Amino acid sequence: MESTKIECGYSKEQGKLLVLLARVTIGERLGIGFEDSGLEMTGLGGMRQSDFKRQLEHEAFSRRQGVFVTLEIDGRLRGCIGSLTPDGTVRMEVTTNALNAAFNDPRFPELTKDEFARVDLSVSILSNPEPLSFRTPEELVKKLVPAKDGVVVQKGRARATFLPQVWDQLPVVSEFLAHLCTKAGLAPDEWTRPGLEVKTYRVQHFS
Repeated sequence: MESTKIECGYSKEQGKLLVLLARVTIGERLGIGFEDSGLEMTGLGGMRQSDFKRQLEHEAFSRRQGVFVTLEIDGRLRGCIGSLTPDGTVRMEVTTNALNAAFNDPRFPELTKDEFARVDLSVSILSNPEPLSFRTPEELVKKLVPAKDGVVVQKGRARATFLPQVWDQLPVVSEFLAHLCTKAGLAPDEWTRPGLEVKTYRVQHFS
């Protein structure tokens, strides 16, 4: 079954606000003021902080959806943390995951003030992951939609996900699944064996 699209999507302008929220949150931790947090990079140059805070009070940002925040520098990953099942509102999840991606991703050291000026930041809003029914590895390969599906694999306590953006680096479904299983701590060919649970979702991606 193909993942459903997000029923209550965000507009492009709302996406810009979420990206700016992530930047401002990280900037504050680094001692960087609102005006120097990269407003121009989000297309919101000239926005006043009071207007920014007021617009974030919109009810759309009080929804509960999975959120991932990704940091890149010169096209290379610099941090990515998110939640498939949110504990709070989208507004809260963006704030929490922005800080975690910048300062608590175990794959990287904490982001520095010098890096902040060069970091490209994106926010992904997830639909609810849905179980994908399949009987054979071949059927699994056929049912996944490259470039659109985010994928979760789980077996026992082992679980991992790739956002749809990862298809850009791993466009072949078998390689995508092998790397995802490895990320979960499973054998690369675990996706060909019985007992693997697979879920898919879609995202709205703002950068």
